[in-house]
Amino acid sequence: MTNILAIIPARGGSKGIPRKNIRNFAGYPLIAWSIAAAKRSSLVTRIIVSTDDEEIAEVARAWGAETPFLRPEELAQDKTTDLPVFEHALKWLEEIEGYHPKIVVQLRPTSPIRPRTMVDDAINILLDHPDADCVRGVVPAAQNPFKMWRFNGEERPLGQLLEVPGIAEPYNAPRQILPPVYWQTGHIDAIRTATIVEKKSLTGNVIYPLMIDPKYTVDIDTLQDWAKYEAVIYSGLDVVSPGKQRRPMPEAVKMIICDFDGVVTDNLVLTDENGKETVAASRSDSMHIKTLRENGVEVMILSSEPNPVVKARAKKMGVEAIHGVGLQDKGRVMREVLEQKKVRAEDVIYIGNDLNDLPCFEVAGWSVAVADAYPEVIRAADHVLTKGGGRGAIREMCEMVLARLK
Repeated sequence: MTNILAIIPARGGSKGIPRKNIRNFAGYPLIAWSIAAAKRSSLVTRIIVSTDDEEIAEVARAWGAETPFLRPEELAQDKTTDLPVFEHALKWLEEIEGYHPKIVVQLRPTSPIRPRTMVDDAINILLDHPDADCVRGVVPAAQNPFKMWRFNGEERPLGQLLEVPGIAEPYNAPRQILPPVYWQTGHIDAIRTATIVEKKSLTGNVIYPLMIDPKYTVDIDTLQDWAKYEAVIYSGLDVVSPGKQRRPMPEAVKMIICDFDGVVTDNLVLTDENGKETVAASRSDSMHIKTLRENGVEVMILSSEPNPVVKARAKKMGVEAIHGVGLQDKGRVMREVLEQKKVRAEDVIYIGNDLNDLPCFEVAGWSVAVADAYPEVIRAADHVLTKGGGRGAIREMCEMVLARLK
């Protein structure tokens, strides 16, 4: 078997998003997504995280990677390039272990959204082309460089960036007649070890492309990027995940079951001097319930909360409610309800936020978490809403189902 090593570079000193490599992305540490992609491969034989940070190393080990060394501090600076990091890793493995892989795969943590076969696809291209030094992931470029300019100062003319033989003014030409161009992504590089060791390069001279669907193009540098690409994960895109594979929404939704505290409400409670409790909910959550019912979709509340406020709010919303259910009994009660109503579990959506909702997630055909649910619940969910509990989460879910019915 060919030794194929996946190296995931993850330094601890991120400035844009502090500690980003171990910050939770869609329920899992960011670095876990790249480890999962390597583990998914049928060709990768070893996975190593190169880091200068002991906490990152600990998280990496927990998700199935090796951390046989800590990277020297001088190789973990803002301006450190990839080549010396990979040279260090290969030299350490050769000198300390006598280990020498034939191929090295680079998986950057900041590009966590990958198709299931991406790693093996890149390796196979390299194996199929003996002349290749490297295989690099690319996508069609969003901006055409033939229409770009060099800026020489406000008081000087712009300079044409690139010329095209046969086209006098490419910056004025229609896009269709310009040469196609591609952007290198950070998803993957499959590199011959000889390219790194002998040619002192991560690419060499002969670079073959791995064409990637643009919808997987991700590079996380800011918190805005973070939120944007978490939404991509929650949209149901088929990706390699550290956890279970998220299921799609059922084709024929017959029922939506909601928890109360933290879903219908924002999980906060106000208590007066007499012990009377009041909760906050969103009026908008009731907006589409009548329309759903007319389309054969029932909405109900299933809650462990004994307070009669559950029944009162359910009546106002126009939905059935079962409350005061024991924390350990919600899954059982949900099964009984579905049996009584003759509704198949695979046609049911359950919306939750707390750990006691997890048994219901196991019953439902589609498990949904509100945006501010517990991390364990987000990890277990098939879909995560953009709205928090008591802030329009149920309305968001109703609108998704209605859009499916159109």
